[in-house]
Amino acid sequence: MSIEVNNESGFEVDEAEFAALARYVLDEMHVHPQTDLSIMLVGTEVMTELHVKWMDEPGPTDVLSFPMDELRPGRDGEVTPAGLLGDVVLCPEVAAQQAVTAGHSTVEELLLLTTHGILHLLGFDHAEPEEEKEMFALQRRLLLTFLAGR
Repeated sequence: MSIEVNNESGFEVDEAEFAALARYVLDEMHVHPQTDLSIMLVGTEVMTELHVKWMDEPGPTDVLSFPMDELRPGRDGEVTPAGLLGDVVLCPEVAAQQAVTAGHSTVEELLLLTTHGILHLLGFDHAEPEEEKEMFALQRRLLLTFLAGR
């Protein structure tokens, strides 16, 4: 599995921790071990450009996901085919503001957003209440079990 973490934001993070989280989430979701994923941390200017271009919404956002091969989670005992999962783009400055409101650290918020972004790449969404309930419960379980094991 190739997980590339590229930090262009100027915000200091442990890139290995983000790669380990992504590896954990993909393993738990039964994604083929040779699947590629990119995680990028960018500043507000870059995130604003991406948000306007791809979502047609003003200002920066916390996370954007750009799926490539539209891979879906495997099931117990079987994994997805190998492929290019896509890109998760994070904005630490927006995450820092959200972390204050949520009452945890910026790094914890970024790890949450990384999990959220990967689930979007795997086809999860939260547009409908039932989808939101499923996705957010899964995201919480994955992040808490990862954090408990580190």
